This record gives sequence, structure tokens and C-alpha cells, in this order.
Amino acid sequence: MFTHRALQYAEDISNGKIPACKHVINACNRFISDLSRKDIFLDSNKAEQWCEFLEKLPHTKGKWAAKSEKLVLSDWQIFCTVNIFGFYIKKSKRRRFRSAYIEVPRKNSKSFYIAAVGVGMLTIEGEYGAEVYCGATTEKQAWEIFRPAKQILEKTPNLRKKYNVDVNAKTLTILENGSRFEPVIGDPCDGASPSCAIVDEFHEHKTSDQIDTFTTGMGARENPLLLTITTAGSDMGGPCYALRSDVIQILKGTVKDDQVFGILYGLDDDDDWDTVEAQIKANPNYGISVDPDFLRGQLNQARRSAVKQSAYKTKHLNQWVGAKAAWMNMLAYQACRKNIKLEDFKGANCYVGIDLASKIDIASKAILIEKNGKYAAFVRHYLPEETILANDRYKAWHADGWIISTPGNTIDYEYIEDDLKELKSNFQIKEVPYDPFQATQFSIRMLAEGFPMVELGATVRNFSEPMKELEALILKKNIRFDKDPVLMWMFGNVVAKLDKKDNIFPDKERPENKIDGVVALIMTINRAMLGKESGSLDEWLTSMVTK
Repeated sequence: MFTHRALQYAEDISNGKIPACKHVINACNRFISDLSRKDIFLDSNKAEQWCEFLEKLPHTKGKWAAKSEKLVLSDWQIFCTVNIFGFYIKKSKRRRFRSAYIEVPRKNSKSFYIAAVGVGMLTIEGEYGAEVYCGATTEKQAWEIFRPAKQILEKTPNLRKKYNVDVNAKTLTILENGSRFEPVIGDPCDGASPSCAIVDEFHEHKTSDQIDTFTTGMGARENPLLLTITTAGSDMGGPCYALRSDVIQILKGTVKDDQVFGILYGLDDDDDWDTVEAQIKANPNYGISVDPDFLRGQLNQARRSAVKQSAYKTKHLNQWVGAKAAWMNMLAYQACRKNIKLEDFKGANCYVGIDLASKIDIASKAILIEKNGKYAAFVRHYLPEETILANDRYKAWHADGWIISTPGNTIDYEYIEDDLKELKSNFQIKEVPYDPFQATQFSIRMLAEGFPMVELGATVRNFSEPMKELEALILKKNIRFDKDPVLMWMFGNVVAKLDKKDNIFPDKERPENKIDGVVALIMTINRAMLGKESGSLDEWLTSMVTK
């Protein structure tokens, strides 16, 4: 019964009968296609067993708990359960999926569903010495999963008796075989050997350390499960966004990974966010656990307030929006990211913007290139070695070649100067705008080397129009960027500081939200705009194309 419902759900999604975004459609098409594969098979008995077990568990809060009702799985939950617990590899007879990534907006009953799965992994899974962990960055978040799991077992004495489960204050245990279910805050110990690890609201994690430790500890298990479930967030430079990007590629079929299940509910790039149709499309439990009247009230507030709009998009439509009061439409920005390389444009005209910031922080060099009437932008980031070593995110970006390290605990500007000289040998540098703050000696040395240095202070007068032009270029897809994750993170961090005359200036919400690369890029736009009769970089681009 449940397997048939999962297939019907997948077909209804695939045929457009149920509105869904492309990521959900891809997940459903993958399921339908996998049913005909020869190397894996769907064990209907296992899938049915899991779904039947979950529907025997009692609700623990809200109107359903007040009426002593049991969990009734929604179609999307059945689809996930059948996929995760139903597919097996023919050759090894092991469960196919070892990892699952589920992204769904708030109020779609994700926490209780995952808590129930955790109880199943402790009991019906039958793993001797099972270790089930619910991981989070704070104790409060970890208890969002552990509390309902604990309450489920408190309300089911027959289940406790059948599996000899002891319910304690901070752990659920089966003493006879050493199995346990407990919350974990931060990194689990290296000796942990999870049979199941649940990571809730992964978007709040600054690093992937917890997931990495869980994953490495699963090596001795035959059928382990790493279950990551989250809503969208604002940190597009964090580990959650990197993971979701990988899962999206798997669902598209551009990356093959048979051990990862994924489904991401939300909107498509061209959907209007401020409609009831968008609410229905993004929320699989719309009208069940998601109250339509509540969502309409949230939508009305979002229409009136830019700040509430950002929160509404993130929490109720599952859109990643960068900073909480973000300036940039990050979906539009991502559409401009392509597989391009700086060396592809040798000999072209370019503007080079320099933002040296602090010697202990990120310095950025932006390169705006014009070639054959088209534009591309590249940004190079510099950090002192000691700063990189103290930050896991910076370490990962440096390892991948996106951050340039200079020795010691302060930035050695000679590295930037040498890179600028090399750039001059390969490109026609028209101007080098720079912020005079922190850069006086640097500019003197570069002038002596023959560079066309232009002082450009970080003022509203210098930044407002170029910032608007940069936004327009991105929205119209008239500029291209490479796949630099540091720059994407910085774009997501930018908030627009607005004055009474509608002038804007790039700002950030917190000191750790760096925006230096975007600032350097805005400088290049300023110089590119200067002296053009149209006063618009878009019109300038059009005129260059028609030459």
C-alpha cells in the first residue's frame, strides 16, 4: 500500500498533477527510473514495515496529541521513507542509501517525522549495539529531535517492553545490547560508531565537523544512515549550502552518487514568491500541518516589510536569500556563475579594483574584463596564513585555491603587487581604483610601476550608482562570474544601506560577514561607467556588442 502511494506521488509530481519545484521533480523522476534498474531493487516488505511502524507512533504535541492521535504519514513522508528504507543493492543485500538530505520549509512536520525515524533506528532496525545520535549546534536544537523521540517512547509502554528500552533524562537505552539514542552538541567523540546520525537544521552549522565525524565513525556499520534535514538559511558560504549544491547535482544526474538520497522542496527561479500558489508548491504539508491562514498572514506581513520578506522566503518558501536583509537576488546571481577562467580572456581590457581592508583580514582584488563587447568579473582574495588556519571555512577555500595565503599573521601586500604586475603583462589595464584607507604606500609603489591608480573613497557618492548598475547587470544576466564560493558568500552578506534620497551603500550585518570582494567589484563598475554617454553600463554593453 505505502509503496504504491510512493509511486503514485512520484508520478503525480512528474506529470505535473501536484505542483513542485524542479528539485522535487528530479527526485521523483530518479525514483521512477530506479525501479527498472537491475543492480538495485525495492524491498516492498521493508518499506511497508517502516511506514506501518511510523504510523503506530503517537503524536506528542498540538491538536493531534490532545486527541491521542497517531502519526499519519503524508505523501511526501511516505515517499522519503520508501526511498530511504526500501532500496537495496542486489549484490551485497545492503541498504542502498547511507545518507539522506531533506530540505523542507518550517511547519511541515519534519522534526516529529525524523524523531520517529530515530526511534525506529533504535528499535525495529535490529542493529546490535545501535548508536543513534541527534546532532545540533546547541542543546535547545538537539532537543527538538530528542524530546519528541523520548515522549514517543514514554507514551508507548508496549514498544518499550518489546525492545526493553529504558527512558532516561538524556538518553534512551537498551541495556541488554548496549544500544542508545542521545543528543549530541558539537563534535561527537572520535570513539562514536553511529548506526544513525540525525542532523537537524544543518544550515545553522558553521562547519561540517559534526557530520564529518559522524560519517567517519560509520565505517563499521553495514546499514548506517546519516540523515540531514533542514530549512533554508542565509549562510551561502557554509557547509549546508555546499551539501545542498552537491545533492542538486546528484538529482540532476550530472554527478553520480548512488548512496545519497535527496529531496528539496521550494520554488523555481522564475516563480513569483508572493502568491498562494508559491505556498502550495513549496510546502508539501500545505493544509495538513501547514495552516493556510497562518501562511497568508505571514505573506501579508512580508509584502509590507523587506526584513520580514527575507524571513518569509527563507522559512516558508525554502529560499536561500543570503543576509537576512539581503541586497542581492542570489538566484539571479547564481544564474550568472559559469565555468569560466581568467586566462580565457588574455589580452582584454580590464579595470582592477583594490580593497585592502585590514592587514589581518581579507583583502580583495576585483578584475572587470571587457572582451568583444562582453563582460566577465573575477575576484582574488588574500588572507594571512594564521587567519586561515584559525578558520575552518577559510581553510577549505584555501585548499581549493579560492583564497591566496601570505605568510605570517598580516597580509603581505607584495603578493598583491606581484599579482598585479603579472596581470599587467597579460591584460590591458585601463584603471586601478583603490580605497585610500590602508593603501597609501601601496598606491605610491604601484604608481611608480606605471599603473593607472585612481583614488576612490568608500562613499555613498562613489558607490550608489555603480552598486545599482551591478545589480541591474546581474538581473539582466549581462555579466558573468566564475564559480568562486568566496565571492558568492560575500554577495550573500551584502545588505543595502539606504538613505533618504534612495542612495545605497554596501554594508554587512555582522563583522564576520565579509563583503570586501563585492566592494572591490563596485569600484571597477564605477570606473567602467565613467564618461559613457548613456550613463548606463547596460547600454554601454549593448553599444559594444553592435560595433
